[in-house]
Amino acid sequence: MNAKKVLIANRGEIAVRIIRACRDYGIQSIAVYAEVDIDAPHVQLADEAYALGGNSPAETYLNIPRLLAVAKQSGATMVHPGYGFLSERAEFARAVIEAGLIWVGPNPETIDELGDKVKARKLAQKVGAPLVVGTAEPVKEVQEVIAFAEQHGLPIAIKAAFGGGGRGLKVAWRLDEVAELYHSAVREATAAFGRGECFIEQFLDKPRHIEAQVIADKHGQVVVLGTRDCSLQRRNQKLVEEAPAPFLTREQRERIHQSAKAICAQANYVGAGTVEFLLSADGTLSFLEVNTRLQVEHPVTEETTGLDLVIEQLRVAEGYPLSIQEAPVPRGHSFEFRINAEDAGKGFLPTSGTISEFTPPSGPGIRLDSGVVNGSRIPATFDSLMAKLIVTGATREQAIFRARRALREFKIGGVSSVLPFHQAVMEHPDFVSPDEFHVHTRWIETDFANELESSPRQAVKADQGIIRTFIEIDGRRHELGVPSDLLAGLAHLAPVGEQPFSSSAIKEQLPEDPRQVKSPISGILHCWMVKEGEQVNAGDVIAVMEAMKMEVQIHAHRSGKITFCAQAGSYQNAESVLANIG
Repeated sequence: MNAKKVLIANRGEIAVRIIRACRDYGIQSIAVYAEVDIDAPHVQLADEAYALGGNSPAETYLNIPRLLAVAKQSGATMVHPGYGFLSERAEFARAVIEAGLIWVGPNPETIDELGDKVKARKLAQKVGAPLVVGTAEPVKEVQEVIAFAEQHGLPIAIKAAFGGGGRGLKVAWRLDEVAELYHSAVREATAAFGRGECFIEQFLDKPRHIEAQVIADKHGQVVVLGTRDCSLQRRNQKLVEEAPAPFLTREQRERIHQSAKAICAQANYVGAGTVEFLLSADGTLSFLEVNTRLQVEHPVTEETTGLDLVIEQLRVAEGYPLSIQEAPVPRGHSFEFRINAEDAGKGFLPTSGTISEFTPPSGPGIRLDSGVVNGSRIPATFDSLMAKLIVTGATREQAIFRARRALREFKIGGVSSVLPFHQAVMEHPDFVSPDEFHVHTRWIETDFANELESSPRQAVKADQGIIRTFIEIDGRRHELGVPSDLLAGLAHLAPVGEQPFSSSAIKEQLPEDPRQVKSPISGILHCWMVKEGEQVNAGDVIAVMEAMKMEVQIHAHRSGKITFCAQAGSYQNAESVLANIG
């Protein structure tokens, strides 16, 4: 029988995490990579690595035929999708199973049922889980959204029916913003998940985001491993998570555990999954969704239960029973800080570039799950998550002190990071008070008044990708791919006067043109919201850009007639001129 080999259909820190679990479990790991990731840590750590070709998500980590071709070429016996990308796509799970491979995740039918948020709501209702009012089916047009808001009141949540991870989720607080937020949710959902259907439900004001980690085997055993609080978010993307969720009553905790187990049992769930809830300030609890995959924040549950969730996933996929039979009593308290390449001083704008310094902390209670090292490149085409800092203590208070120490020790240069935000949060009484907890899912937008300084922006060189050539080894022809940056670094070896790898001359810096609308990020200019030559007013939304899976609105900085300098659909570097208003 062939050796067990796991193809990891992902990148970054989660690919590294799975590789390490494979080593601990005694099986081989196979990495795949986009051209920009050719020298990434996950590629270097895996037992084998294969190029996917290209740099866009569609060409690489979302390319099902190519991933299956690599699985066949490498002799893989299992496929682990990680999180994001294809991890919650039933068609990928089916394709893996049809190819004769073991899928590390729930059955495709379960992914279909729970991935459809409308069906998931109906299932939750069937087992008696708590729910707020929502539409029975996806809405077909914006007028239905407006009618729901008028009938049930604001705020309302506009949610992608096939979405997750905060993408395709918009919250409308005013009636005049409903239409644009609905269209924005449809755009995000279509771009991220290939389907734009959305449903509507009441949005609890200032809710906490509480979730239950579930693990289930193929023998009908379902165990809830505990709770997490993931309330600290920006644009519905989590930044800080902790386990167990603090400041819950015993009744609330029991209701969450009971509902999570009932929902997963009803859905015939297999593998690791997360059942998410919202908890309002008045104690109202409402089912949110089920994530049919491993969560980014799974380490805090591992630290407080002693269970390796990735190894447990592999065991379950192979048909073994769970290694734990009942919910464990949490041991200590754990925080996870997502270390994103984002400038918190500029509204958490994602930044790309090359890391010039990466010095993580260490010491008691410190764990780092990282997908980067010093010198790693952060591309604009993928998620902004660089690493996760996990800090654990015997109590929440001790974990807070350790987190403060660790965050002070952590040094990152070359790209912006959210470290300054994390440091500020760990001093904020709303979050660290031993007596009460005032953080909610919109706390950053509504309550966090700390004025963080913007990070100096690094000049980002245009990435030339991979330069390919051919070599012979023992008479056999092999294709060789070399990062262009590596060749550029050899330019100093050329004779004086020759610059074989130079791509452009340094231009004289020109004074700022007040008419220019510059791109705040490196990313895709998704669409123009106005017409060429139209009169716009200061503050108007004139364009939408997309980078690192986030949609960013571009506002007019002045009033006047707009002239386009960039086409919709084009890639733009940060600070490039998108338009002139004059």
